Amino acid sequence: MNKSFLPEVLVIDTCVLISNVLRRLLLRLAEQACFQPAWSEVIGDEWRRNAARLWGVPELDIQMQWQELQHNFPLADQGELASFKVGLSRSDPKDWHVIAAARAAKSHFVGATAGIVTRNMKDFNRTELRGYGLTLFDPDELLVCCWRQYPDVAAAAFDEIPAFALAPGRELEPLGVILKRERLFRLNRLYSCAP
Repeated sequence: MNKSFLPEVLVIDTCVLISNVLRRLLLRLAEQACFQPAWSEVIGDEWRRNAARLWGVPELDIQMQWQELQHNFPLADQGELASFKVGLSRSDPKDWHVIAAARAAKSHFVGATAGIVTRNMKDFNRTELRGYGLTLFDPDELLVCCWRQYPDVAAAAFDEIPAFALAPGRELEPLGVILKRERLFRLNRLYSCAP
């Protein structure tokens, strides 16, 4: 569970998926084989409900976007998770489904390392996660790790961030502005200093 290396399978929590920038960026990195993304039906339900509410987009449009994600990443949904919640006690019960998805991923991708990327770090007990061989990342540290492990692939993906953040009727924003807004402070410092 070395946090200097990306896990081979990464559960992307709802709070990360809800950001257009982070979702698009992480899935671009997944397309480039930096890791296998994973989620659960509960994560999907939360994402669809919150996205429709936050973005003011019709539920049907959000459902179609989720189906597209399912199509593009057919191994991501970890299926039934009840048995993978057994034994959990130290993390916030509202997030057991996220841990269960990571445990399921370790079961489905035998021998693979697995982790969770979330903004809700305080809801996860690190000792409990370590006991299941899982690593916990916030988006900033995960992207820094990705950049160090896959510098060329990550740099190409990072160059797309302004397009990922572009809202209809708006102009492209500078990368540094977007990284700060997304609370990617370490990445902003390191990437802006890169040659």
